[in-house]
Amino acid sequence: MWHVPGITLARLFLLRPLGAVVRRGLAGIAQLPASVWQATLTSILVAGLSVLVLAALARPMAGWIATRRRGEVEAIGLMGLAASPLMIGTGWFILINPVLDPALLSLPVTALVNALMALPFVLRILVPRLRDTLRDYGALAQNLRMEGWSLWRWLVLPRLRPQLGFAAGLTGALSVGDLGVIALFADQERATLPLQMYRLMGAYQMEAAAGAALLLLVLAFAVFVLFDKWGRWHADA
Repeated sequence: MWHVPGITLARLFLLRPLGAVVRRGLAGIAQLPASVWQATLTSILVAGLSVLVLAALARPMAGWIATRRRGEVEAIGLMGLAASPLMIGTGWFILINPVLDPALLSLPVTALVNALMALPFVLRILVPRLRDTLRDYGALAQNLRMEGWSLWRWLVLPRLRPQLGFAAGLTGALSVGDLGVIALFADQERATLPLQMYRLMGAYQMEAAAGAALLLLVLAFAVFVLFDKWGRWHADA
């Protein structure tokens, strides 16, 4: 029973502030300005871009790590743990600013950095399942001469679908709630929901900011659940 106090403290640590957000946010929903709803659409767009970028990065990296068992690619994937989004965003701002208005690239850069931040966790989700799949079905795939995209299409992806859905949901939820890179790049016309909530707090519109916080909570949870449900829907065992 030693774990009961730890679980109780964790529940209090998470549920009490979430309950406060819900309680205050319900009163502030009616006071949300139009800019918050526009920022919500922007956050959904950034989350979708982050998931697409992550899919393009994680699939080949997970395949390389699972089949070759070498640490170089895995080390690159884990670099996101060693650098904060704000630090990487600052580097991109320094590189872009002399050439182009950073605000024009605010959304793509935010999506890219969010995908890189989620990449270490996603690789930890995908690689073990991919190794098990190749171990169990690799010989059969070789006998059937399955390779390249056909191998992924008919063997790997159906068995990775639950993990892919969970990873996409995690990436989307993290991207929706991120307030890092966008704070450096965004102008008044480009803002995600966390940034718009921060601006409302800075303008002392606390009721509206509480409503935006509740909207952010619901949006992050919905993004995660939708992707996770997609991954589990008709997934192969």
